[in-house]
Amino acid sequence: MIKCVAIDDEPIALSIIKEYCNRYGDVDLKCFTSPVAGMECIRTSGPDIVFLDIEMNSHNGVELAKELPAETCLIFTTAYANYALDGFNVDAVDFLHKPIFYPRFERAMEKAKKFIRHATPAPSSGYITLKADHKNVVICLKDIVVIEAMDNYVKIFRKNMPTVIPQITMKEIEAMLPQESFIRIHRSFIIAVPFIEKFSNRTVYLHDFPHPIPAGRKYTAAFNNLNNIIQTS
Repeated sequence: MIKCVAIDDEPIALSIIKEYCNRYGDVDLKCFTSPVAGMECIRTSGPDIVFLDIEMNSHNGVELAKELPAETCLIFTTAYANYALDGFNVDAVDFLHKPIFYPRFERAMEKAKKFIRHATPAPSSGYITLKADHKNVVICLKDIVVIEAMDNYVKIFRKNMPTVIPQITMKEIEAMLPQESFIRIHRSFIIAVPFIEKFSNRTVYLHDFPHPIPAGRKYTAAFNNLNNIIQTS
């Protein structure tokens, strides 16, 4: 059963998503016209998929998306096509333009299920397997120094090893990494805690990496918490 939450201040839009979820099958959907109530449900229940309208009377969906847990699979719904770029900038898995038709909804669900399958915790063996250059590459987590976003790809820098560029989003790979060893401090960067050499003035310096990594304003809390993370790692 796929757990879903839909937030939209238009009841008709929610009724369409509900109808499509029933048609798709094996979906447990909770609908909210109140963004506040919907976000609270997301925080307490941890759904697999969130359908989120962008332009609502009291809230902007793009801003709400920044508060979602990293592992959340996000699908934006909106009547305004010009918001598509904003949607993908916050790692949305898909973007449904209203009026939504079932075949398009079904494709979005298939993409979401693929995301959910990939967004599984890293295995206890300390390795992850990613597809790069049409083949599977096994990567030891202890070798990863930093991960950089590259559109729909990421670039994985490893200690004394070639870089790997798998076709996976930052949100997907972030969900695969153990939180005690990796931290996202910028929209474009995930760093490995064991490789941190020093940090100051919103900048982190890593062993075995030639360039300093900036801390984005969205990730100020994570940057400020580096002392605690390092001490417990």
